[in-house]
Amino acid sequence: MKTLQNILTYACVGGLLVAGGCSQSFLDVPPQGQQTPTDFFSSNADAATSLVNAVYAKMVDWNFHSFSWNGITSIASDDADKGSSPGDTGTDKDQLDNFSFTPSSISFNEVWGGHYEAIARANQALDNLPALSINDTLKNRLIGEASFLRAYFYFNLVRAFGGVPLITKVADPTSQSDIQNGRVRSTAAQVYAQIETDLNTAIANLPEKSQYNAADLGRVSKGAAKTLLAKVSMYQKKWDVVLRLTDEVIASGQYSLLPNYGELWRESSENGVESIFEIQGRGVTPNKGVQGYFESQGARGENGWGWGFNTPSEDLAKAYETGDTRRTGTIIERGTTLWDGRVVSPNAENPRYNYKAYVSFTRETNNGNTWETGKNVRVLRYAEVLLMNAEAANELGQSAKALTALNRVRARARGGATGVLPDLTSTVQTNLRQAIWRERRVELAFEHDRYFDLVRQGRAAEVYRALGKNFVAGKHELFPIPQPQIQLSGGQLTQNPGY
Repeated sequence: MKTLQNILTYACVGGLLVAGGCSQSFLDVPPQGQQTPTDFFSSNADAATSLVNAVYAKMVDWNFHSFSWNGITSIASDDADKGSSPGDTGTDKDQLDNFSFTPSSISFNEVWGGHYEAIARANQALDNLPALSINDTLKNRLIGEASFLRAYFYFNLVRAFGGVPLITKVADPTSQSDIQNGRVRSTAAQVYAQIETDLNTAIANLPEKSQYNAADLGRVSKGAAKTLLAKVSMYQKKWDVVLRLTDEVIASGQYSLLPNYGELWRESSENGVESIFEIQGRGVTPNKGVQGYFESQGARGENGWGWGFNTPSEDLAKAYETGDTRRTGTIIERGTTLWDGRVVSPNAENPRYNYKAYVSFTRETNNGNTWETGKNVRVLRYAEVLLMNAEAANELGQSAKALTALNRVRARARGGATGVLPDLTSTVQTNLRQAIWRERRVELAFEHDRYFDLVRQGRAAEVYRALGKNFVAGKHELFPIPQPQIQLSGGQLTQNPGY
């Protein structure tokens, strides 16, 4: 059922020594720190594609988009609590929840290491692909895919840490310049400029989603590159760019809203009409999905299926309007019956769990493996395009256009009911801005944006302090540079303010 079946081939090929590594014994792994000869790839008809597949493959690893990523993007937000048992800290997830974390908290180093491992693979692909003797259409598409993925990795890093080392080629271990480049931070503006360059390359080289054959469904498309560039531009308040790009994605006809919000998170909807970019779980033997993503968030206790972390907060539960189907599509309550007939014990340890991370043991691919399920993780989808379009239009004084996009999202959330979630009508810019921000929260909960949204909106301190959180303005808008990375740099990586 899944696509990209060969994403682990050459998964560990890399040209940059970074924290962590690969352990698959069946892979022929070149020594770390050495560039792989171009003729190695030219001698294998599938090797060029495998180079890029290796970049995708990194995203299912534990240190990329799983426990620690959930920690900094979700548990640290007002949408979620640490969950689990009071005495189970998840190493540092309690610190993320109460803003007592330090540069030595493990989650930051895991996210940093996982993303730089992914960047190393993207650099390996982008260094080698231009010189290969393969079909130009395929070559350009693969360059576009790797460029998009590298941009996505740096976007996550710059949102989390601010300026970071900007590494855009395979490092030569004999070059002092290359070594030094990995030890010092570029500015956030420089990182954003590189992200934009990579995404423009992707837009120029990628096909639309509908132009991929079935076997390649799930690969990055032109629409994904435009959507991510719109999101990157939103973080920089380039509202004219956001509006232009989202208008283009809407006009492309490639995407639509899935009528039933709750079905978005099921395997049957993966890479479907609303999907723009997803991290692909394989769902084959040997089973390979996002490591620990499902199990770490599953219900804990009697008849449970997981560790119980990253639980929906009471504040989030109260944020939904009466009749909003997104509440039941996002939050699992104690004692409820899930879509596949599974009953959540009324004695479950936590009052709420993340429905978007749920995998059915009976109706979806998992083969009894709760650690590496076949579940995809949604990263970009069409509803967010509409919300970005609404926000950009409102900021540019086009309130009628903003309301059109915003109310399309609200209409789906009604689930066909009448008398609930009425269309919004206010054209006052400040009122409409607040409405769009509220809509982003309930539409995109647990999709790894809330913390970053609050920061970019300039209201993180206000929101967190109202909840009694120890958020320090001028400090907690960025996470600390991991202490192990500062030590590896010989002290040359500078720390963020306040840490």
